[in-house]
This record gives sequence, C-alpha cells and structure tokens, in this order.
Amino acid sequence: MAKPATKPKVDTSPAKAKSPPKQSSGPGDNSVTPDELKAYYRDMLLIRRFEERAGQLYGMGLIGGFCHLYIGQEAVVVGMQSSVRDKDAVITSYRDHGHMLACGMDPKGVMAELTGRSGGYSKGKGGSMHMFSREKSFYGGHGIVGAQVPIGTGLAFAHKYNGDKNVSLTYFGDGSANQGQVYEAMNMAALWKLPVVYIIENNRYGMGTSVERASATTELYRHGEAFGIPGERVDGMDVLAVRAAGEKAIEHARSGQGPYILEMQTYRYRGHSMSDPAKYRSKEEVDKFRNERDPIEQIRKRLIDGKIVDEAGLKAVDAEIRKIVNDAAEFSQHSPEPDPSELWTDILVDA
Repeated sequence: MAKPATKPKVDTSPAKAKSPPKQSSGPGDNSVTPDELKAYYRDMLLIRRFEERAGQLYGMGLIGGFCHLYIGQEAVVVGMQSSVRDKDAVITSYRDHGHMLACGMDPKGVMAELTGRSGGYSKGKGGSMHMFSREKSFYGGHGIVGAQVPIGTGLAFAHKYNGDKNVSLTYFGDGSANQGQVYEAMNMAALWKLPVVYIIENNRYGMGTSVERASATTELYRHGEAFGIPGERVDGMDVLAVRAAGEKAIEHARSGQGPYILEMQTYRYRGHSMSDPAKYRSKEEVDKFRNERDPIEQIRKRLIDGKIVDEAGLKAVDAEIRKIVNDAAEFSQHSPEPDPSELWTDILVDA
C-alpha cells in the first residue's frame, strides 16, 4: 500500500515580524492569512485535477464500476477540514475522492484503489466507493445511500464514550436527506448529545431529481428541528464561509452541546456519476456556476488581487499539482492487480 503523504503544515504567523498576531474572535472568525489562502487554493486544485484525471481514466476503461466526481464541490471538504483536529472522524458517501485527499490520504493510494490495484487503500477490492484510512481517521466511502449517517453517529458515540473530545464529521447529500435512517440517527444524537456535525452537501440534484421535486421543504438545515438540533445554510462555493461555519459547528459539538447541521449550498459540474449525461439541467445553469461561483476561481482572484501570488506563481502550483496527479495515475497503472487469494481476506475484523 502506498505510504500516505504528510499534509503540509500551514504557517499562520504574521507576514511582518513586527506586526501584532492575528486576533481571533473565536469560532466563526472569517479572517484569513496569505498562507491559509494559498493552502486552500492548493488543496482544492489537487482535488479538481485528481478528479479530472479520474474521469479520463474512466473513459479509457481503466476504472470500472461506478465513479462519482467531486468537481465543483471542493470548497466544502477543504473548508471543513481546515477546522478539524487530529483524530476527528470523517465519513461520507460514494462521492468521496475529494474527502480522502482533504484528509491527507496519498493520491497514489487513492488512484490505485480506483483502478482496482493492490496498491490501493483497500487493496483494490473496494474501488471508488469503498476505501478508508484508519490512520487518517477517514472511515469511508459508502455505496448505500444514507447508510453512512448512522455509522457516523456511532463514531460520535464512540468519541463520547471514550471521552477523547473528538467529533465526527458526517457528510451526506440532499438525495439522502429525507431517509428514515437519517432521522433515527439524528434523534439518537440529540438524545445523547453526541459530538457529530451533519454536513449536507446540497448540490441541488439527487441523481437526476432536483431538491425542489424531492423534498417538501428545501431548507434542509431545518431537518433537525424536531430533535432540537441547530442548523444553518452555508455558501458551499466559498471556502472561507465554509470554514467559518465549520468552526462554529465543530466547537458546538466538541463542547458537549450535541449535534449540529450544516447545509452546504454547492454544485456539481459533472453528472451524478460518470454514466450520467445530466440532461435534466441546462448548459446555461452549469455555465453560470462555473463562470460566476467557482470555488477555486474565487480564491485565485483573491490571491491575484491581494498580490499574494502572481500568475507565474499560480502556474507553478498548477504544474506541481499536475505532476502529483500524473504520478498517481502512473503508479495506479503499474501497481499489480490483487491476488485471487485476497477474495478471502478482510472479511471479518476482530475488534
């Protein structure tokens, strides 16, 4: 298995030695340092370029089964991960590659799993939807719609039971927001004041059905009101807005006040999966989000306008990211396929 990469530490010290340190107003402070902006740009660009390459490999027949790309939604997971601490748990659905990379998992191991090779995080047996890394506190990747929500709630129960002050970040989409198991999990989380943050990635379409056609109320952050769970709607295309909301929600859960719901208003540029032509929405709608709301372009503009990085610097970052992704693709194609004997391993874990 590929050795997971170490996520670079962000230097948040002031730009000038004599400048006073950044004064934080507590959770939800939306101020940002130049180094943080550069880190967010790099992390989102890595996810974008990785997913673009995964789409190419799928088209070449090198990735089989289902493959759901995260292109357009990068600000959600990058903003949330900027607010976590070591051993906070992360769990999500099948649109999971971006979450893996944001958690610091090695692109080589992720791509090798997508191509079903033994160098992947699940030894090539899980594929796109089913891989995890206990070392990075990433617990999947789940193919059954909404099934990760009770599991994420269970992770929060474990944190509370062990008294480790960690939280569970449990992601799911608008397409699973009305499932019964989601409400059952929320009820238990509220009843026991579990440290879980429910993150609804509302990309406006559950497969091909718009949220307006599928939900009696489109204010998905209110789904916990019956249980007394607070929630809020967030601009999921703005990484700084996500970070600010994430800080508040995580602090709420970590301090023993119970669960919190964040509804991220985001948008996926591609179809639901690689086999979806996405004819249920107009080209004008997709172009509007790409041209006016793209999360990476927003940070790119901040970097340029603030004279933090020039065009040459941004091109250098892109070249670095493309090399990382190309190396991952190359590694995945040269990693051997799993031995047939692996059919009988990793079936049961004695815990």
